[in-house]
Amino acid sequence: MEVQEILSRADHTLLKQEATWPQIRQLCDEGMKYHTASVCIPASYVKQAAAYLGGRLPVCTVIGFPNGYSTTRTKAFEAGDAIANGADEIDMVINLGWVKDSRWAELLAELKEVRSVCQGKVLKVIVETCLLTREEKIQLCHLVSQAGADYIKTSTGFSTGGATPEDVTLFRENIAPNVKIKAAGGITTLADAEELICCGANRLGTSRIVKLVREMEEAR
Repeated sequence: MEVQEILSRADHTLLKQEATWPQIRQLCDEGMKYHTASVCIPASYVKQAAAYLGGRLPVCTVIGFPNGYSTTRTKAFEAGDAIANGADEIDMVINLGWVKDSRWAELLAELKEVRSVCQGKVLKVIVETCLLTREEKIQLCHLVSQAGADYIKTSTGFSTGGATPEDVTLFRENIAPNVKIKAAGGITTLADAEELICCGANRLGTSRIVKLVREMEEAR
């Protein structure tokens, strides 16, 4: 697989708590240089990054991150605020406690509410696969599909595990045809990225791929 094909699917990501504007600006520069799918950044930098990029690259941010247990009203406000500030894509963490309580109707209502607030912008739903049973993953595939979200996303990258080929394959088998998959967390090599894409991932959430490509260029 060509390196540019991998880069074009990558949400170039910086979500560390101590991220600074110079680091975010560098991320934006790298995203434009390497033609990534987007930059994924903290909500507090969305307005500044959107102004800096001027439409040259989509801006993605995270909602209810990384734990997912904010109230639905809070998540909806966060999403609306991010979009007002210039976000093109929203990655929202589900309420995992509700999953464990089998509160499926409330989960679906929350997804639908955030979907409506997104005003047609891309919505990715983070389900944190490392904390779920197989049955819970399948049920969430159905809920994300019913809610009209654009993507189901494996992981925040802040929990006990990240994307696996097995989870991507399971998602592909259980989501609606119009729902895409974002694999995130633990993608440290180009081989990892290629394997996940081959299993069905449409996007990759990664902070490493651009760095690896840059290192390859410098080594030539």
